[in-house]
Amino acid sequence: MGLRLFADHCVSQSTVRRFRAAGHEVLLLREHLARNATDGAVIAQAQQLEAILVTINGDFSDIVAYPPSRFGGIMALQVKNRPSVLGPMMDRLLAFIEDHPNQDEYRGVLLLVEAHRIRVRR
Repeated sequence: MGLRLFADHCVSQSTVRRFRAAGHEVLLLREHLARNATDGAVIAQAQQLEAILVTINGDFSDIVAYPPSRFGGIMALQVKNRPSVLGPMMDRLLAFIEDHPNQDEYRGVLLLVEAHRIRVRR
């Protein structure tokens, strides 16, 4: 079985489709919260759903505001207004997930996902 992910409203449908095609369960923010929900509500909902938050929102990359040890996992896609990097970024992320398929491996972890690398913060 794949990972359980919670896609923030900023995550594209193509990204959601890639995760689902790879066998992962993707829950959508819009099915659980208002689109304008605060970041605190978003991360709390991911926790309640026991899902890894997937986001493009740079706020979740701040380890002071969102210490990875307090959460069930955050995947921060570092697109930075360059949508052309999304394809290679997803290729790298899906390969990483294939090597780390256990949901528990992501607890207390922030993945900063870039097209050319993935940084792991704890």
